[in-house]
Formats: sequence, structure tokens, C-alpha cells
Amino acid sequence: MTRVATVALLLLAALIAGCDSSPKPPSFQLTDLTGAEFGRDFQLTDHNGKPRTLADFKGKVVAIFFGYTHCPDVCPITLGELAIVANELGKDAGRMQVLFITADPERDTPAVLSKYVPAFHPDFLGLYGDADATARTAKEFKVFYQKQPLPGGGYSVDHSAGTYIYDTAGRLRLFAGYGQGAPKMLHDIRLLLQNG
Repeated sequence: MTRVATVALLLLAALIAGCDSSPKPPSFQLTDLTGAEFGRDFQLTDHNGKPRTLADFKGKVVAIFFGYTHCPDVCPITLGELAIVANELGKDAGRMQVLFITADPERDTPAVLSKYVPAFHPDFLGLYGDADATARTAKEFKVFYQKQPLPGGGYSVDHSAGTYIYDTAGRLRLFAGYGQGAPKMLHDIRLLLQNG
């Protein structure tokens, strides 16, 4: 009888342990923004001339980066890291969409974006809008950008440097600060692809 009671207690303990149905949050390596009340949408045009909103990419993990094509370092480095992520994802790369939103619509025409952005990966899209649309989008995403005159003429653009990452349902989930690198982004994007 004691042996039967011991077995029954062990079975009961196993059942109780298995009843914890609360989902465990993923262990992200980037900054978790789940539940953020900003970066909810945009209305811009892609470098092929097609109007775009965030809803167009539902079902994919979306990575959004603000920058400009004349950027000497931050922008090409970030797009290069995202290209590494896409290549490492292999067949799952089609389930991720990278969007490069220009903070310099004066110079970054659709023709310029169509050459620059796909040079990093053929599936990446450049997005642009007029000055007002760019300002509205930057405000929605809490992104800073500002022209800085250069000696001898011309200008550069100071801008926030980080990547916003959305899950397949179109919810903002993560922020990758500049320099966090491809391995962390790859790790967390894989988690989002696994968990929806």
C-alpha cells in the first residue's frame, strides 16, 4: 500500500508541475519594447513607388531602421548587419522584412533608394515620404533627425541610430541599439519567428 501511495504522489506531483500553463516570456538579448505605445504605423512609399503601411508586412518579422544614403558609417553598418541576419536565416529570410526609412527625403529619391537599399540585400525596401510625412513618421517612432551643415557646403543628417523589430502580428517588440551586432538580432528574430 505504501508503494502505491508513493507512486500516486509522484504522479500527482508530475501532473501539478505540468499544469503550469503560463507561457514563459522569450529570453531576448535586445531591449524588450513589448507593449510600447509608439511606432504603431507609417504611411510612406517604397522605392518601387508602392504606398506602404506596417499592415502590408503582417506575417513577417519586420526590422525598421531610419537613416540616409549619404551616411558614412552607422547606416551602412546597420544594413550590413541586417543582411548578415537575413543570410543566416536561410530559408526563413523570406519571413523577415527590412525597411530603411530615409531621414533625408531631399536627396534620397526613390531612384537613389532603389540602388542603395537592395545593394545590401535584394529583399530590403527603402521607404520615403515628403518632408511632412517624414516628420510625422519620425515623431511616431520617437526618432530624432536634423540636418547639419558641412564646411564647404552640403550637409549631413544627425539621427537616432537603432532598429525597431516587430513580431509577425505587427506588434513592436524589440529595439536594437546601434552596435549591438548581428548575432543578438539573429537570436531574437529567430525567437520571434518561432513564437509568432
